[in-house]
Amino acid sequence: MASPSPSHPTYISMPSDPDGKPIDNEDLLALVPIHIVTIPSQLPEEFLEPSPERKLVVGFDCEGVDLCRHGTLCIMQFVLEKIAFPDAIYLVDAIQGGEMLMKACKPALESSYITKVIHDCKRDSEALYFQYGIKLHNVVDTQIAYSLIEEQEGRKRLVDDYISFVGLLADPRYCGVSYLEKQEVRDLLRQNPDFWTRRPLSELMVRAAADDVRFLLHIYHKMMEKLSERSLWYLAVRGALYCRCFCINDNDFADWPPLPPIPDNLIVEGNTPEEEILSVLHVPPGKMGRIIGRRGASILSVKESCNAEILMGGAKGPPDKVFIIGPVRQVRKAEAILRGRMLEMY
Repeated sequence: MASPSPSHPTYISMPSDPDGKPIDNEDLLALVPIHIVTIPSQLPEEFLEPSPERKLVVGFDCEGVDLCRHGTLCIMQFVLEKIAFPDAIYLVDAIQGGEMLMKACKPALESSYITKVIHDCKRDSEALYFQYGIKLHNVVDTQIAYSLIEEQEGRKRLVDDYISFVGLLADPRYCGVSYLEKQEVRDLLRQNPDFWTRRPLSELMVRAAADDVRFLLHIYHKMMEKLSERSLWYLAVRGALYCRCFCINDNDFADWPPLPPIPDNLIVEGNTPEEEILSVLHVPPGKMGRIIGRRGASILSVKESCNAEILMGGAKGPPDKVFIIGPVRQVRKAEAILRGRMLEMY
């Protein structure tokens, strides 16, 4: 790095292996520096200049105020992997570094040579797209990966039962770490929604931002060991669809990278995965109540009858859209049911 950045060395408290034994690797217990980045030269060259010769896997997350298109992205953090153990954690300060710093990060975030491991990418991607014109690409979403592994192993997920990041960290199959400090930060956010805008960053802010990426690469490797070839394709295509989910534009995502094609080895007569798509359904004024129903009963019944993810903009918006992700036939089925609900008379 051409210019030094403030560094906060901290011990990584690494998880145990699935048998409950401590990981026998002193490197994993070494000091890992946390760099606060305010200018591009404080970032590693291999991140700033993505290359097919230097492919990277990074744990990635964002912090902000009401993180979405209208909120404020304050910190973008990532942990850089080097020879299978965390090399360093970087906290990219979007407030101090501004447009110039985020523009420098754009090639990496859009690169197919850098895999971004993230838990629930939708709102982070939306904030990056609308605030900085960044189209987040090549993600491994651990929330999606968790559901795919559960499905592989014969466990059916209940509707809207998504694993939280705290829940994922606590799962001994992947990490087995308690994240009690997360609740402290949530309490502070309720008291002061502008918590992440404070400068200089407090020790708590630095630690909390770092902890949101600290174990992602460990979880990533555990998940990659479990995922089948078929599930890996679903993970790639659903990650791409989730990234663009709330990033609606006027050209049907034509300026986004193409979706991952079905691999040749999965094209088997009678058992080829069906193409997956994202559909954005516009709901006319006054009709959203019919979609949702009393206490959510109507939308819940649609979700239960279709093998597709149905997402609402909610309080963060957009309030007049329903987003449907899944196999083509299931998405079309959900569209038809929802359009029918909008026409129903009460």
